[in-house]
Amino acid sequence: MSMVAPRRFLPSTSLLAAFEAAARTGSITTAAKELDLTQSAVSRQIKALEEQLGVTLFVREKQTIRLTLAGDSYAREIREALRRISSASLNLKANPLGGTLNLAILPTFGTRWLAPRLGRFLRLHPGITINLVTRLSPFDFRLDLIDAAIHFGLGHWPGADLTFLMKEETVPACSPDFLSRQPITGPEDLLDAPLLHLATRPDAWEKWFASQGIKAEGVHGMLFDQFATAAQAATAGLGVGLLPRFLIREELERGDLVTVGPAMESAERYFLAVPFERAAYPPLVAFRNWITEEARASAEQADSPLAKGAHLSA
Repeated sequence: MSMVAPRRFLPSTSLLAAFEAAARTGSITTAAKELDLTQSAVSRQIKALEEQLGVTLFVREKQTIRLTLAGDSYAREIREALRRISSASLNLKANPLGGTLNLAILPTFGTRWLAPRLGRFLRLHPGITINLVTRLSPFDFRLDLIDAAIHFGLGHWPGADLTFLMKEETVPACSPDFLSRQPITGPEDLLDAPLLHLATRPDAWEKWFASQGIKAEGVHGMLFDQFATAAQAATAGLGVGLLPRFLIREELERGDLVTVGPAMESAERYFLAVPFERAAYPPLVAFRNWITEEARASAEQADSPLAKGAHLSA
C-alpha cells in the first residue's frame, strides 16, 4: 500500500508554479508577468521553496538566473506534475457527471476494429470522454496516466487484471495482381514468394509454415512495424502478408486482397488490461462491459460460415 508523502515534501502549488515558470522562461521578470505577480513575490516564493526542500534550485548571477543540475531535474518533474493536475481539472470540469478514460491501444486494432465502434459506446455513455494513445508493448501502469490497455499476448500483465476479448486468426493474403504474376497453388509455393514480416512477430511465418508441416528457416522479406502498413504493402502487390483476418475484412470483401493459404490460429489472444486499483472506476466498468460484448458479437460474426466463405479465395 502506498503512503502519503509527509507534508514537508509537498510544497504548495503557488510555490511550484512560480518555480516552474521561472525555470521554463529563465527569467524572474517574465515569470512574474506570466503569473501576474511582482518580481519580488516570485523571488520570495522560489526562495521559500528552496528553504523547504533544503536544495538550491537556481544560481543567481547579477540580474540573471540559471538552473542548478538539481533544479533542472526537479523542473522537469514538476512541469509534468502540474500538467497532470491541469489536465485532471479540465477533464473534471468538462465531465462533472461522467469521467475520462485514458485507453492505450494497439495501432491497427485501434484504428480498424475499435474506432469504428466507439461511437456506439459514447452514445450509450454521453458523460464519458475517451482519450486514445498508442502503446506497442506492455508498460507499468504505475508510471503512466493510463486507465486500461488493449493487450495482445498470452494473458499475463504484472499488476493488471486481464479480461479476454477475442482470438485471432492470421491468413496469408496478397493482391489479385500479385497472384496473377506469381501463381500460388499450395503452401509450398509461398517459400519462393516475397513475404511481408511484422517486426513485433518476427517468427510468425516460420510458425505458419510449421503448422502446414513445412520446414522453413530464416525466411526473409520486407519488414513493417504495423499491420496497417503491411496490409497496404500487400494490397499494392509487394508480396504476401500474414495478416489477422478480422483486421483486413474490408480488403477481403472488396477483393483488394485474397487469401492464398490456410488460416492459423494465434497462440496469443486480445485482452483488456486493467490495473487492479482502477477496476472499480465507473467509466472503466462501463467500457469493459461494452467492449466485451462488442468482441463477442464480432467473434460470432467472424465465425459464421457466410463470413468465412466470403474471405476465402481459390
